[in-house]
Amino acid sequence: MTYDRQKAWREVEAFLPEAYQFNADYKPAEEFWRWKGNNVHLDTFRNPDAKAKVICFHGVGTNGRQISMIIGGPLAKKGFETIMADMPFYGMTEVNSNMRLTYDDWVQCGSSLVDRELKKDGRPIFLYGLSAGGMEAYHIAAKNGKVRGIIGMTFLDQREGRVRVTTASNAFWGITGALLAKLSCTVGLGGFKIKMSIPSKMKRLVNDRACLKIMMADRTSAGNKVTMGFLHSYVTYAPDIEPEDFSVCPILLTQPEKDGWTLQFLSDIFLDKIKKVPVTKTVLRNGSHYPIEDEALSDLQNNICNFLEAQLGADRK
Repeated sequence: MTYDRQKAWREVEAFLPEAYQFNADYKPAEEFWRWKGNNVHLDTFRNPDAKAKVICFHGVGTNGRQISMIIGGPLAKKGFETIMADMPFYGMTEVNSNMRLTYDDWVQCGSSLVDRELKKDGRPIFLYGLSAGGMEAYHIAAKNGKVRGIIGMTFLDQREGRVRVTTASNAFWGITGALLAKLSCTVGLGGFKIKMSIPSKMKRLVNDRACLKIMMADRTSAGNKVTMGFLHSYVTYAPDIEPEDFSVCPILLTQPEKDGWTLQFLSDIFLDKIKKVPVTKTVLRNGSHYPIEDEALSDLQNNICNFLEAQLGADRK
Protein backbone atom coordinates (compact mmCIF):
# COMPACT_ATOMS: atom_id res chain seq x y z
CA MET A 1 0.00 0.00 0.00
CA THR A 2 1.14 3.54 -0.75
CA TYR A 3 0.07 6.97 0.48
CA ASP A 4 -1.82 7.49 -2.78
CA ARG A 5 -4.46 5.20 -1.26
CA GLN A 6 -4.48 6.73 2.23
CA LYS A 7 -6.61 9.76 3.08
CA ALA A 8 -5.53 10.70 6.61
CA TRP A 9 -2.41 12.59 5.52
CA ARG A 10 -4.45 14.58 2.99
CA GLU A 11 -6.82 15.63 5.77
CA VAL A 12 -3.86 16.72 7.92
CA GLU A 13 -2.35 18.53 4.94
CA ALA A 14 -5.40 20.81 4.80
CA PHE A 15 -4.28 22.37 8.10
CA LEU A 16 -0.88 23.37 6.70
CA PRO A 17 -0.10 26.66 4.95
CA GLU A 18 -0.68 26.41 1.20
CA ALA A 19 3.05 26.45 0.41
CA TYR A 20 3.47 23.16 2.28
CA GLN A 21 0.70 21.32 0.45
CA PHE A 22 1.51 18.84 -2.32
CA ASN A 23 0.21 18.91 -5.88
CA ALA A 24 0.80 17.11 -9.16
CA ASP A 25 4.13 18.89 -9.68
CA TYR A 26 5.29 18.87 -6.08
CA LYS A 27 5.09 15.62 -4.12
CA PRO A 28 7.45 12.91 -2.89
CA ALA A 29 8.20 9.74 -4.80
CA GLU A 30 7.50 6.50 -2.93
CA GLU A 31 10.09 3.75 -2.63
CA PHE A 32 10.27 0.45 -0.78
CA TRP A 33 13.45 -0.94 0.75
CA ARG A 34 13.75 -4.55 1.87
CA TRP A 35 15.33 -4.72 5.34
CA LYS A 36 15.36 -7.94 7.40
CA GLY A 37 12.11 -9.10 5.85
CA ASN A 38 10.40 -5.74 6.41
CA ASN A 39 9.28 -3.76 3.38
CA VAL A 40 10.30 -0.29 4.57
CA HIS A 41 8.47 2.59 2.91
CA LEU A 42 10.40 5.72 2.00
CA ASP A 43 9.09 9.07 0.81
CA THR A 44 11.86 10.62 -1.27
CA PHE A 45 12.75 13.84 -3.01
CA ARG A 46 15.75 12.57 -4.96
CA ASN A 47 18.20 15.10 -6.36
CA PRO A 48 21.53 13.83 -7.75
CA ASP A 49 22.83 17.41 -7.81
CA ALA A 50 22.14 18.06 -4.13
CA LYS A 51 25.22 18.72 -2.02
CA ALA A 52 23.81 16.75 0.93
CA LYS A 53 21.07 14.35 1.96
CA VAL A 54 18.76 14.64 4.96
CA ILE A 55 17.23 11.42 6.27
CA CYS A 56 14.14 12.11 8.40
CA PHE A 57 12.61 10.01 11.17
CA HIS A 58 9.19 10.31 12.81
CA GLY A 59 8.38 9.63 16.44
CA VAL A 60 5.73 7.42 18.03
CA GLY A 61 2.80 9.62 16.96
CA THR A 62 3.57 10.50 13.35
CA ASN A 63 4.80 8.90 10.12
CA GLY A 64 7.09 9.63 7.20
CA ARG A 65 4.48 11.38 5.06
CA GLN A 66 3.66 13.80 7.86
CA ILE A 67 7.38 14.64 8.01
CA SER A 68 7.51 15.03 4.22
CA MET A 69 4.89 17.76 4.40
CA ILE A 70 6.46 19.94 7.08
CA ILE A 71 10.19 19.65 6.27
CA GLY A 72 11.08 16.99 3.65
CA GLY A 73 9.45 18.90 0.82
CA PRO A 74 10.57 22.38 1.96
CA LEU A 75 14.21 21.23 2.25
CA ALA A 76 13.96 19.67 -1.21
CA LYS A 77 12.86 23.05 -2.57
CA LYS A 78 16.05 24.47 -1.04
CA GLY A 79 18.17 22.02 -3.02
CA PHE A 80 18.68 19.17 -0.55
CA GLU A 81 17.89 15.52 -1.19
CA THR A 82 15.47 14.24 1.45
CA ILE A 83 14.41 10.76 2.52
CA MET A 84 11.57 10.16 4.99
CA ALA A 85 11.37 6.69 6.52
CA ASP A 86 8.29 4.90 7.84
CA MET A 87 9.70 2.87 10.71
CA PRO A 88 8.24 -0.62 11.28
CA PHE A 89 4.71 -0.47 12.79
CA TYR A 90 4.15 2.98 11.24
CA GLY A 91 3.09 4.48 7.92
CA MET A 92 3.10 2.27 4.84
CA THR A 93 5.92 -0.04 5.95
CA GLU A 94 5.02 -3.74 5.77
CA VAL A 95 6.28 -5.52 8.87
CA ASN A 96 7.93 -8.93 8.89
CA SER A 97 5.45 -10.94 10.98
CA ASN A 98 8.17 -13.43 11.95
CA MET A 99 10.29 -10.74 13.60
CA ARG A 100 9.79 -9.52 17.18
CA LEU A 101 10.60 -5.89 16.50
CA THR A 102 12.10 -3.71 19.22
CA TYR A 103 13.32 -0.13 19.39
CA ASP A 104 16.84 -1.54 18.95
CA ASP A 105 15.68 -2.65 15.49
CA TRP A 106 14.54 0.88 14.72
CA VAL A 107 18.02 2.17 15.49
CA GLN A 108 19.69 -0.56 13.44
CA CYS A 109 17.26 0.04 10.57
CA GLY A 110 18.13 3.75 10.58
CA SER A 111 21.86 3.01 10.66
CA SER A 112 21.49 0.56 7.78
CA LEU A 113 19.62 3.23 5.81
CA VAL A 114 22.49 5.67 6.36
CA ASP A 115 24.95 3.05 5.09
CA ARG A 116 22.73 2.32 2.10
CA GLU A 117 22.62 5.98 1.09
CA LEU A 118 26.35 6.52 1.67
CA LYS A 119 27.14 3.51 -0.50
CA LYS A 120 25.24 5.09 -3.39
CA ASP A 121 27.38 8.22 -3.73
CA GLY A 122 29.08 9.24 -0.48
CA ARG A 123 27.44 12.65 -0.19
CA PRO A 124 27.18 14.08 3.36
CA ILE A 125 24.21 12.81 5.35
CA PHE A 126 22.35 14.68 8.06
CA LEU A 127 19.59 13.28 10.27
CA TYR A 128 16.35 14.95 11.28
CA GLY A 129 13.96 13.60 13.90
CA LEU A 130 10.52 14.76 15.04
CA SER A 131 9.52 14.05 18.65
CA ALA A 132 10.97 10.66 19.65
CA GLY A 133 12.65 10.71 16.24
CA GLY A 134 15.09 13.31 17.58
CA MET A 135 16.51 10.90 20.12
CA GLU A 136 16.35 8.15 17.54
CA ALA A 137 18.50 10.30 15.25
CA TYR A 138 21.04 10.61 18.07
CA HIS A 139 20.96 6.86 18.69
CA ILE A 140 21.48 6.17 14.98
CA ALA A 141 24.39 8.63 14.78
CA ALA A 142 25.97 7.06 17.88
CA LYS A 143 25.72 3.61 16.32
CA ASN A 144 26.69 4.56 12.79
CA GLY A 145 29.28 7.28 13.37
CA LYS A 146 29.17 8.58 9.79
CA VAL A 147 26.56 11.36 9.81
CA ARG A 148 27.48 15.04 9.60
CA GLY A 149 24.83 16.56 11.81
CA ILE A 150 21.68 15.86 13.86
CA ILE A 151 18.54 17.98 14.01
CA GLY A 152 15.88 17.05 16.55
CA MET A 153 12.54 18.43 17.66
CA THR A 154 13.21 16.82 21.06
CA PHE A 155 15.90 14.68 22.67
CA LEU A 156 14.13 12.51 25.25
CA ASP A 157 16.18 10.06 27.26
CA GLN A 158 13.45 7.73 28.47
CA ARG A 159 15.82 6.20 31.02
CA GLU A 160 15.30 9.41 33.00
CA GLY A 161 12.36 9.25 35.43
CA ARG A 162 11.54 12.95 34.89
CA VAL A 163 11.22 12.36 31.17
CA ARG A 164 8.97 9.31 31.53
CA VAL A 165 6.69 10.98 34.09
CA THR A 166 6.34 14.25 32.16
CA THR A 167 5.69 12.70 28.75
CA ALA A 168 3.31 9.96 29.95
CA SER A 169 -0.47 10.25 29.69
CA ASN A 170 -0.90 10.11 33.47
CA ALA A 171 0.93 9.37 36.73
CA PHE A 172 0.21 5.64 36.54
CA TRP A 173 1.94 5.22 33.19
CA GLY A 174 4.66 7.68 34.08
CA ILE A 175 5.62 5.83 37.25
CA THR A 176 4.78 2.19 36.51
CA GLY A 177 4.71 2.01 32.69
CA ALA A 178 8.33 0.92 32.29
CA LEU A 179 7.90 -1.79 34.95
CA LEU A 180 4.65 -2.99 33.39
CA ALA A 181 6.30 -3.28 29.98
CA LYS A 182 9.17 -5.26 31.52
CA LEU A 183 6.82 -7.61 33.38
CA SER A 184 4.80 -8.18 30.20
CA CYS A 185 7.95 -9.32 28.42
CA THR A 186 8.98 -11.50 31.38
CA VAL A 187 5.67 -13.43 31.39
CA GLY A 188 5.63 -13.90 27.61
CA LEU A 189 3.37 -11.02 26.64
CA GLY A 190 6.01 -9.05 24.79
CA GLY A 191 4.02 -9.43 21.58
CA PHE A 192 0.85 -7.93 23.07
CA LYS A 193 -0.02 -4.68 21.29
CA ILE A 194 -1.09 -1.44 22.94
CA LYS A 195 -2.12 1.90 21.45
CA MET A 196 0.67 4.43 21.95
CA SER A 197 -1.99 6.97 22.92
CA ILE A 198 -2.62 4.99 26.14
CA PRO A 199 0.80 5.37 27.83
CA SER A 200 1.87 8.62 26.10
CA LYS A 201 0.56 12.19 26.13
CA MET A 202 -0.62 11.86 22.54
CA LYS A 203 -3.48 14.31 23.13
CA ARG A 204 -0.85 17.08 23.04
CA LEU A 205 0.50 16.08 19.63
CA VAL A 206 -0.92 19.13 17.87
CA ASN A 207 -2.70 22.17 19.29
CA ASP A 208 -5.48 22.33 16.70
CA ARG A 209 -8.29 20.08 18.00
CA ALA A 210 -9.70 19.22 14.57
CA CYS A 211 -6.27 18.22 13.26
CA LEU A 212 -5.59 16.23 16.43
CA LYS A 213 -8.81 14.26 15.98
CA ILE A 214 -7.72 13.19 12.50
CA MET A 215 -4.25 12.15 13.61
CA MET A 216 -5.53 10.25 16.66
CA ALA A 217 -7.83 8.21 14.41
CA ASP A 218 -5.02 7.41 11.96
CA ARG A 219 -3.72 3.89 12.57
CA THR A 220 -0.53 4.68 10.65
CA SER A 221 0.47 7.49 13.04
CA ALA A 222 -1.04 8.71 16.34
CA GLY A 223 -3.66 5.96 16.45
CA ASN A 224 -1.07 3.23 16.01
CA LYS A 225 -0.32 0.21 18.19
CA VAL A 226 3.09 -1.16 19.20
CA THR A 227 4.08 -4.26 21.14
CA MET A 228 4.95 -4.28 24.83
CA GLY A 229 8.36 -5.61 23.77
CA PHE A 230 8.91 -2.52 21.64
CA LEU A 231 7.72 -0.25 24.45
CA HIS A 232 10.08 -1.90 26.97
CA SER A 233 13.05 -1.58 24.64
CA TYR A 234 12.13 2.04 23.86
CA VAL A 235 12.15 3.22 27.49
CA THR A 236 15.31 1.30 28.41
CA TYR A 237 17.49 1.77 25.32
CA ALA A 238 21.12 2.72 26.02
CA PRO A 239 23.01 4.47 23.19
CA ASP A 240 26.27 3.15 21.80
CA ILE A 241 27.85 6.43 22.93
CA GLU A 242 26.64 8.21 26.06
CA PRO A 243 26.22 12.00 25.72
CA GLU A 244 29.33 12.81 27.78
CA ASP A 245 31.47 10.98 25.20
CA PHE A 246 29.60 11.91 22.01
CA SER A 247 31.86 13.52 19.40
CA VAL A 248 30.32 12.36 16.10
CA CYS A 249 28.75 15.61 14.86
CA PRO A 250 27.07 18.92 15.83
CA ILE A 251 23.46 18.94 17.06
CA LEU A 252 20.55 21.35 16.54
CA LEU A 253 17.45 21.42 18.76
CA THR A 254 14.30 22.91 17.18
CA GLN A 255 11.93 23.30 20.13
CA PRO A 256 8.30 24.28 19.37
CA GLU A 257 7.33 27.28 21.51
CA LYS A 258 3.85 25.99 22.43
CA ASP A 259 4.67 22.30 22.68
CA GLY A 260 2.37 20.89 25.36
CA TRP A 261 3.91 17.42 25.30
CA THR A 262 7.67 17.87 25.58
CA LEU A 263 8.93 21.07 27.15
CA GLN A 264 12.51 22.12 26.43
CA PHE A 265 13.86 21.21 29.87
CA LEU A 266 13.31 17.55 28.99
CA SER A 267 15.73 17.83 26.06
CA ASP A 268 18.10 19.94 28.14
CA ILE A 269 18.52 17.05 30.59
CA PHE A 270 20.25 15.14 27.81
CA LEU A 271 21.76 17.85 25.63
CA ASP A 272 23.49 19.67 28.49
CA LYS A 273 25.64 16.58 29.04
CA ILE A 274 27.13 16.92 25.54
CA LYS A 275 30.38 18.90 25.64
CA LYS A 276 32.53 17.55 22.80
CA VAL A 277 30.45 18.90 19.89
CA PRO A 278 28.48 22.14 19.40
CA VAL A 279 24.83 22.02 20.50
CA THR A 280 22.55 24.80 19.22
CA LYS A 281 19.06 25.38 20.64
CA THR A 282 16.36 27.25 18.73
CA VAL A 283 12.64 27.92 19.24
CA LEU A 284 9.84 27.56 16.68
CA ARG A 285 7.43 30.44 17.22
CA ASN A 286 3.88 29.42 18.15
CA GLY A 287 4.67 25.80 17.26
CA SER A 288 2.77 22.68 18.31
CA HIS A 289 4.63 19.46 19.08
CA TYR A 290 3.80 18.49 15.49
CA PRO A 291 4.10 22.00 14.04
CA ILE A 292 1.46 23.05 11.55
CA GLU A 293 1.69 26.79 12.29
CA ASP A 294 3.10 29.11 9.62
CA GLU A 295 5.62 30.86 11.91
CA ALA A 296 6.86 27.57 13.36
CA LEU A 297 7.30 25.97 9.95
CA SER A 298 9.17 29.01 8.65
CA ASP A 299 11.49 28.91 11.67
CA LEU A 300 11.98 25.18 11.28
CA GLN A 301 13.03 25.50 7.66
CA ASN A 302 15.28 28.52 8.21
CA ASN A 303 17.03 27.09 11.27
CA ILE A 304 17.69 23.78 9.57
CA CYS A 305 18.96 25.39 6.37
CA ASN A 306 21.30 27.64 8.36
CA PHE A 307 22.57 24.62 10.29
CA LEU A 308 23.13 22.55 7.14
CA GLU A 309 24.88 25.37 5.30
CA ALA A 310 27.10 26.08 8.32
CA GLN A 311 28.25 22.46 8.52
CA LEU A 312 28.80 22.16 4.78
CA GLY A 313 30.67 25.47 4.80
CA ALA A 314 32.94 24.23 7.59
CA ASP A 315 33.69 21.15 5.50
CA ARG A 316 34.89 23.33 2.62
CA LYS A 317 37.34 25.29 4.76
